[in-house]
Amino acid sequence: MTPYEIIARKRDGHPLTAEEIRYFITEYLNGTVKDYQMAAWLMAVFFQGLDDQETFELTRTYIQSGEVIDLSDIPGVKVDKHSTGGVGDKTSIVLAPLVASCGVPVPMISGRGLGHTGGTLDKLESIPGFNTQLSVAEFKRLLAEHGVAMIGQTETIVPADKRIYALRDVTATVESIPLITASIMSKKIAEGIDALVLDVKFGSGAFMAEVEKARTLAQKLIEVGRAFGKRVHASLTNMDQPLGNKIGNWLEIEECLETFHGGGPQDFVELTVRLSARMLLLAGRVATLEEGISLSTEQLQNGSAFRKFLELTAAQGGDTTVLEHPERYPKAAHQHTITAPAEGFIQSMNTRQIGLAAVLLGAGRLRKEDPVDPVAGIHVFKKTGYAVRQGEPLMVLYTNREAAVQEAERKILNAIRFGAEPPEPLPLILDELGD
Repeated sequence: MTPYEIIARKRDGHPLTAEEIRYFITEYLNGTVKDYQMAAWLMAVFFQGLDDQETFELTRTYIQSGEVIDLSDIPGVKVDKHSTGGVGDKTSIVLAPLVASCGVPVPMISGRGLGHTGGTLDKLESIPGFNTQLSVAEFKRLLAEHGVAMIGQTETIVPADKRIYALRDVTATVESIPLITASIMSKKIAEGIDALVLDVKFGSGAFMAEVEKARTLAQKLIEVGRAFGKRVHASLTNMDQPLGNKIGNWLEIEECLETFHGGGPQDFVELTVRLSARMLLLAGRVATLEEGISLSTEQLQNGSAFRKFLELTAAQGGDTTVLEHPERYPKAAHQHTITAPAEGFIQSMNTRQIGLAAVLLGAGRLRKEDPVDPVAGIHVFKKTGYAVRQGEPLMVLYTNREAAVQEAERKILNAIRFGAEPPEPLPLILDELGD
């Protein structure tokens, strides 16, 4: 067994054994398999794929490369949620404390934004003092004491995926369903969960733009989760326009605060409540989806979810005064309003390009080392299906980079298609799969 032979076998479309996969990944971590050999193997997998057994073995090898958190001493069914990424997708920030306020433990290990998509950690860290870089011991303590913890991936959890993902990112091998499946499910299983709700995006702002590819990914994630004895549900949700009305780290926290206080955009509230209901159902907290929706709505409206968010923020070192008085938060130096160039209806939006415009303003990063400005972003007033008059405000840009405003506006206007007739309404949740 040599690295060359394993690369050649996969290049030629042959299935790899569990031993071959384990050897290749383990020796990569040990330094015997070099970056260029791993890159060649990843490209072979990208074109030839992995069958179900290979995907399972890759996921298991990833998990075994590091620590598996044992949460068995914490009572209750531990449920997490994972989104495949989108623009304006701030769901986790409301969802985790909402579900925890219903008595279900939520261990959540999240990621950072890259490219056109935002990251939960960046949003949380826009709250002054909020510490997401906690140890496994601190993670478990928070979960035991507060029923919820929201941290970043530690050095000990699935280190194989962390190294290999960095290589995928620079070798154009990210959009591989087996590699995505192993990456997502290894981290979720290693964090000690019993059940998982997946928000699998499709549309112009999603990594899997085509609905059927998103459906295939959802099915593979469910299959791998079940193979490890976990209950898994997946919702296929629309990313053909931003979720909610605000894009950018602190702007999205503001929108979460509106939602905690009984407001918030209809699409964002609907998705959050429905995902919460699914988590409650998997945990056995409710008997039906309708009961879960009712309980989740009640916890938002009576302030219980917001109180849990304040509790979580304080426990992780965050300044709760800005959550109670968001008007005190610093403002971006520059604001610029984009107006409608003509009268009509918004036919469609290229969400990816709108997300990239937010990155130009400072709200995201194209490289992992890029800084992120918490106050930068976009407030969206008009989305697909809206009627607009010429000169009417479409969006407001917030930035400390005045030089980026013109290019961001150009990108946004090129991303919006106008027409004389209203388009067909977009479904927010197209389908639901699994448990």
